[in-house]
Amino acid sequence: MSGRALLMWDEAVTQYDFGSEHPMDPVRLALTMSLVRAYGLDRAVDVVAAKPAGDSTLRLVHREDYVAAVRAASVDPRHADQAYGLGTVDDPAFAGMHEVSALIAGQSVGAAEAVWRGEAEHAVNFAGGLHHAMPGAASGFCIYNDASLAIARLLELGAERVAYVDVDVHHGDGVQAAFWEDPRVLTVSLHEHPRTLFPQTGWPEETGPSGPGEGGAVNVALPAGTGDAGWLRAFHAVVPELIADFRPQMLVTQHGADTHFEDPLAHLAVSLDAQRAVQEACHELAHEYAEGRWLALGGGGYAVVDVVPRSWTHLVGIAAHAPVDPESVIPSSWRDEAYARTRQPGPGRMTDGRWPVGFRDWSEGYDPADRLDQAVLATRKAAFPLRGLLA
Repeated sequence: MSGRALLMWDEAVTQYDFGSEHPMDPVRLALTMSLVRAYGLDRAVDVVAAKPAGDSTLRLVHREDYVAAVRAASVDPRHADQAYGLGTVDDPAFAGMHEVSALIAGQSVGAAEAVWRGEAEHAVNFAGGLHHAMPGAASGFCIYNDASLAIARLLELGAERVAYVDVDVHHGDGVQAAFWEDPRVLTVSLHEHPRTLFPQTGWPEETGPSGPGEGGAVNVALPAGTGDAGWLRAFHAVVPELIADFRPQMLVTQHGADTHFEDPLAHLAVSLDAQRAVQEACHELAHEYAEGRWLALGGGGYAVVDVVPRSWTHLVGIAAHAPVDPESVIPSSWRDEAYARTRQPGPGRMTDGRWPVGFRDWSEGYDPADRLDQAVLATRKAAFPLRGLLA
């Protein structure tokens, strides 16, 4: 297996644009790639572009009638069919929507293929991670579910165990739904509690159907306001033990940056430094249990200058085995570009001033009166026994 990492990038992914009033501003992608270049990480990885996902690939997850509806809305957005989630406030139709959505999906699928075949050890597609799209509908800013398509392609290539870990602030509902009955895929999602955030799913009791898929879905519903120590405590109390037991042949992770305390659409209070710590943990898990095979995706993130570019540049650096020093000063050239594009002053360093982030390990005991510990325990009690693990 090559020790190199791939960075999937095609400038055309910035055409995934729901309009000027929509929070998912594609400038976040452009600024991330610019920051990657400012740190020279484009020389530490192989920057490649894959072809768009074709119809046969899209149909690994999505219904044929849905793909046809996306194509039709892409040609004439005025006639988008809201029965398919298209032309809504969350997912406005726009010209070329099918083409750019298929392109983003193609990057994740191509990355998965390359890692599986040993052409690269790790791959990153920060334009991906569009985890809400369902087999027959758009949802939550997501048209095609590139994460699900990448996993489905791995299964098609012969993978027998793929683990998906989602640390976006929103539940990874589309990926869970796609593999709900498939014991070859373990989905783990840490997210803000469904009582307080879209898509109102991801309860601890959602563990898969009875039968072979039971225990294949694991959900940690975090209380609003959870900060660094709680977020890391929850991750380490659930994810490593599950991965160690499942022993995936490949690890796919989704790193939505919207857990951050500055994100305007959610209510967690996580810092950039904790996000970086989880990225490092995922990298280590891939090496320890999946022979290094790791596909890392982006996802949500709506603080498009202060947070997203820094978080995903750290992700690229970790995947490249060239991690960016959290204390490093961000190049002034990037700050100038960010201001020119957005009229927002950019951050000065690659840290929120909390590195290294500490937390109390679950093995040290839990507090039954603590809301975070209650959330973790609910997940362990619901899911762990189904996998033969102690709650």
